[in-house]
Amino acid sequence: MRRTPRRRLLAATLLAVSVLAPMAAVPATAAPTLRAAAGGDDGPHGSGTGTDCPRDDGLDPALSARLDKTIAQVRAQAGIPGVVVGLWLPGRGCYVKATGVADKKTGAPMPLDTFVRIGSETKTFTVTALLELVDEGRIGLDDPIDRYVRGVPNGHKITLRHLAEMRSGLFPYTADADFIRDLQTQPERAFNPWEALSYGYRHANTFAPGAQFQYSNSNLLLLGLVVEKVTGQNLADVLHHRVIRPAGLRHTLMPKGTEFPSPHARGYTDQTLDGTVQDVTDWNPSWAWAAGSMISDLGDLRRWAEVLATGKLLSPQTQAQRLKMLPTGFPGTDYGLGILDTDGWIGHNGSIPGYETVTVYLPEEKATMVLMMNTDVLVGGQEPSTLLARAITQVITPDHVYAGGIAPR
Repeated sequence: MRRTPRRRLLAATLLAVSVLAPMAAVPATAAPTLRAAAGGDDGPHGSGTGTDCPRDDGLDPALSARLDKTIAQVRAQAGIPGVVVGLWLPGRGCYVKATGVADKKTGAPMPLDTFVRIGSETKTFTVTALLELVDEGRIGLDDPIDRYVRGVPNGHKITLRHLAEMRSGLFPYTADADFIRDLQTQPERAFNPWEALSYGYRHANTFAPGAQFQYSNSNLLLLGLVVEKVTGQNLADVLHHRVIRPAGLRHTLMPKGTEFPSPHARGYTDQTLDGTVQDVTDWNPSWAWAAGSMISDLGDLRRWAEVLATGKLLSPQTQAQRLKMLPTGFPGTDYGLGILDTDGWIGHNGSIPGYETVTVYLPEEKATMVLMMNTDVLVGGQEPSTLLARAITQVITPDHVYAGGIAPR
């Protein structure tokens, strides 16, 4: 059954509302400009981003051809304008290709070095910053949220752990009908975390803390506010200096508003007032803030997949806490602290109007898969990124088939 726009915005990302605190500015060093790649719409094309797959390190030609065919079939089935696929399989080779278009109006090809909005993959950055503070002894995962942020319904019982593992019971602000209307009628509007959260606070909590799993962007907005409270800095700066730069990422940022480094693909969604597919590239993602507003590219996501899954920025003890996976109710997919495990692939998916991504790492094979596309239009009720990730893993890792990302019901 096709989800309504109301349900789908839940899947995109969450933003904490903060009327008192302005949205964080983007550090000057975090807004790079790259050269667009050349290439044609009918075939794969590359860009010299450092993620290209050398001819002598490619997959077996038969396997590569099978992937070409699989990706083309899913693109046609799902109506995906353009997609970038990066696969790195130690001992077997790599596969890095972009196909389709970045702009449906001009027919400009999808470049490998495109920037995209990464939606809920932002959660992995926010929770990493939070867990670094745990390592430093500045916060505890079992601290109640009202120790840091006042006014949270049942905040004296909801812990930071509950928020990170999506078990707080807080009503998702992105499920509020007024929020949906306000976003769709004023897509250029700048939200702050406190404003966004207020939409959810109008509703009763959905269950007692820890009782069950419910994907809610409200959780991550609150964790973003915790990080700001404890560090005394805005979240964009904290992420840049404590997560992005130490991870060796050069093309990842949290924008202040609608700014978007070049080159970037145009994004298309049907989460619009009239339900028609429109170009929403310039919608302001501030509403998603700590839960889904970030931007990145293929090279950085490739690096981030391993850093995240192996805990390179955290102590082994804290990483072990992060990877304690609990059932979600989505078959084949469990959730830890801002991270998922789908049949052995560890990482996160992202969806925000106009864009979808998947960034996952398979520890058993030290394999990495990154997908980026410029649409979030559902196909038979399924995210196009899930369809593509599942089809690809059926080819490359049949013993570990991507079951699906997390999306609200």
